[in-house]
Amino acid sequence: MHEFYPLLCVGGIIGLISIVFLIAYISIKDKREAIGFDRNMKDSEIVRRLLHYAKPHIGSFVIVLVLMLFSVAYDIISPLIVGNIEDMIKDDFELSRLYSTVAVYAGILIVSLVCSFIQAIILQKTGQRIISALREDLFVHIEGLSHSQLNNIPVGKLVTRVTNDTYAVSMMFTNILVNLVKNCFVIIGVLCAMLMLNYELTLMVLCFVPFIVLFTVIFRKFTRKAYRKVKDATTDINTFLSENLSGMKIIQIFNREERKKSEFDEKNNLLGKAKRQQIFVFGVFRPLVYMLYISSVLCLLYLGGRGYIKDTVFLGQTIGSGTVVTFYMYISKFFNPIQSLAEQFNWLQSAFASAEKIFTVMDIKPEVVDAPDAVELDHVDGDIEFRDVWFQYVPGEWVLKGVSFHVKPGETVAFVGSTGSGKTTILSLICRNYDIQKGQILIDGHDIRTIKISSLRRHFGQMLQDVFLFSDTIRGNLLLRSEGISDDEVMAACRYVNADSFIDKLAGGLDEPVHERGANFSAGQRQLLSFARTILHKPSVMILDEATANIDTETEQLIQDSLEKMMNIGTMLIVAHRLSTVQNADNIIVLSHGEIAEQGNHAALSSKRGKYYRLYQLQSARGGGGGDAPAGGVKG
Repeated sequence: MHEFYPLLCVGGIIGLISIVFLIAYISIKDKREAIGFDRNMKDSEIVRRLLHYAKPHIGSFVIVLVLMLFSVAYDIISPLIVGNIEDMIKDDFELSRLYSTVAVYAGILIVSLVCSFIQAIILQKTGQRIISALREDLFVHIEGLSHSQLNNIPVGKLVTRVTNDTYAVSMMFTNILVNLVKNCFVIIGVLCAMLMLNYELTLMVLCFVPFIVLFTVIFRKFTRKAYRKVKDATTDINTFLSENLSGMKIIQIFNREERKKSEFDEKNNLLGKAKRQQIFVFGVFRPLVYMLYISSVLCLLYLGGRGYIKDTVFLGQTIGSGTVVTFYMYISKFFNPIQSLAEQFNWLQSAFASAEKIFTVMDIKPEVVDAPDAVELDHVDGDIEFRDVWFQYVPGEWVLKGVSFHVKPGETVAFVGSTGSGKTTILSLICRNYDIQKGQILIDGHDIRTIKISSLRRHFGQMLQDVFLFSDTIRGNLLLRSEGISDDEVMAACRYVNADSFIDKLAGGLDEPVHERGANFSAGQRQLLSFARTILHKPSVMILDEATANIDTETEQLIQDSLEKMMNIGTMLIVAHRLSTVQNADNIIVLSHGEIAEQGNHAALSSKRGKYYRLYQLQSARGGGGGDAPAGGVKG
């Protein structure tokens, strides 16, 4: 009995370690709800949704599976060949036999390497196609979200979902899943080969399997928690960078560099801490598996050495030197996949955590969607009517309260009023950026909720105060990838709105590069480009929201001239604080606290001496837009 004391000592040490980690697992498991231990989405649901993207490429995966079998065959056969060489050297040695055996080994190795290379190429191509489809679906879904939903989701979080998270999922398709399957095949194949070769040594190796399973189950919980922390911290830091890099000018103006650096350091340290926790979990798990591997090798050498040296029979089987060598290689082949499984399990947890975050975004139901029977509008005259419209951004806080008005085709209607009175909200509702809670909005007699959103917005041209230009050329920003528009048409639109006054002076002309958000152009130049872009796409209804705010006097004259030209194109809706820009409007609607206080043309409203008159007088006194025209005698 004393001969088995070394084996019992090894078993006792492994058992003690298992008890310690089992206690830790139980204590953590009891707190999982409090610390957000588990995901909200089940693994089975994530796998089902990911398989939807993999299904079109099932043929490629079948080919990979066939190629994989050749690699698995090498892992199973090679130890037998090496063990045979050992027995060959020990018994009747023949050099020709050695050469032929080595040639067989080399041939199997070459076939395995070629199959592995082809398998990797197919996987990379297939994986990239799958991820491209997933990334495209995610981007299209984000495009379909309403303005209010996009306002509630940080841009950095969406960027992380489309880039970092899809990359983690890509690793699963191009590497993890196939290797997991391969390792499972290797483990099963090696186990069968060991049983056929020597069942007593195989039983010894299998004694370590329950501990492997136990350690895997325990550390599965720890790795999941660690990966979630890393993903959350990565999202936080990306969100912070997206916002603060965009607002760097404000940070510098108010001398807040040190404060922002401290905030960044805090988030950076949280990410570093999460990464260290992840490394710690992995640093404990893999050495434990390696410890089991070394323990099994020691037990093999102990049992095999005893049987070989004393030439004894153990459990009815004799252990020879070739058997020991073969089993030594088999144990390595058996435990190496298990050690790889630990690393691949980490990646799998990362991929599942990323997939969950991606699907969480994709599960956000757009608030503004087409009705099942929505229609296309091929033509819009520009007849707009609000009927008792009520709207709120926040429940209980009405921004518009029973607003009703009618805009006839070709009219120019201006909305004026104090900040927060609902002017910009009305323009957003017309384009159906939000859905109203009560009332009805009609375009050419059609309720906008019965019109396809893409069809509705195609007939509107919006010119906003904060003009957004993409990192492209002037031509690219004007066309927005529209086809069939010539350079002559582009320049004609630029001349119509006076944008040619500065484009002709640029070295690149229409091919002049536009930096991020148009930073290399003045506010007035960006506004003129916005006008040209709108005119070029020939809208039936034009919307100007504070288009003349913060514009220098010289550029304002160009913009005013452009506005007068555009008023003759079709229906125009204008929001402006500068009343000088709306004096020629056909109808001026004065809003106050979400309600229409008064409406009429400039002359009629001035003669009433109401809210509009007082606002006009105030701007005239401040030199803010009243001009030299008499208060009640400007031609409408």
